[in-house]
Amino acid sequence: MGEPNDSAATAPAWAELIATARRTADEGLVVGTSGNVSVRVGDLVLVTPSGVPYERLGPGDTVTVDLTGRQLTGTLRPTSELPMHLAVYRHTDARAVVHTHAVHATAVSTLVTELPPVHYMTATLGGPVRVAPYALYGTEELAANMLRALDGRTGCLLQNHGTVTYGATLSQAYDRTAQLEWMCRLWLAASSVPGRTPSLLSAADLGRAAEQFRGYGQH
Repeated sequence: MGEPNDSAATAPAWAELIATARRTADEGLVVGTSGNVSVRVGDLVLVTPSGVPYERLGPGDTVTVDLTGRQLTGTLRPTSELPMHLAVYRHTDARAVVHTHAVHATAVSTLVTELPPVHYMTATLGGPVRVAPYALYGTEELAANMLRALDGRTGCLLQNHGTVTYGATLSQAYDRTAQLEWMCRLWLAASSVPGRTPSLLSAADLGRAAEQFRGYGQH
């Protein structure tokens, strides 16, 4: 598979990638140049560059790599988290990946090994969201820990770090990140009430919700 490596094939995807990256900053999921976004176009992967504010990125700043990480276009260096993004593409059917340092999700990653299922939206990520053990950012160790946490899931938390979600589109990957951050905020709020313990959903509850989601929306 794989489209030709030219601007006609990648320009629309790059424009959507920039818009998604800016949205993570505008909606408070990242601060400064933290976090990163990628999208797959055939056998090419477009990624945000390392250490460049999203508002400075334009059509001429496209950064493209292949699935081995070899840079094909662009003068800016790819994100330092490239190993993590490529691992997702190599091992799942993902077409887009969003990584953030969302504050509530990152807080939860320091407290538990799995986000307790406090809401049925847990089902949209494949089940209870796991926390990948801490490893230094940008390393193959972190990518491996993430893949284990993603087994059977479309999102996970990275301990003392942030979030990773993927989807069939940038919009879906972003929405999953936003939902994950919201669920983390919900659990933190509920679990902070003195003398009370949040009620949790069972595997059967989540299974029924997942089935219901299959018919959700417009068709």
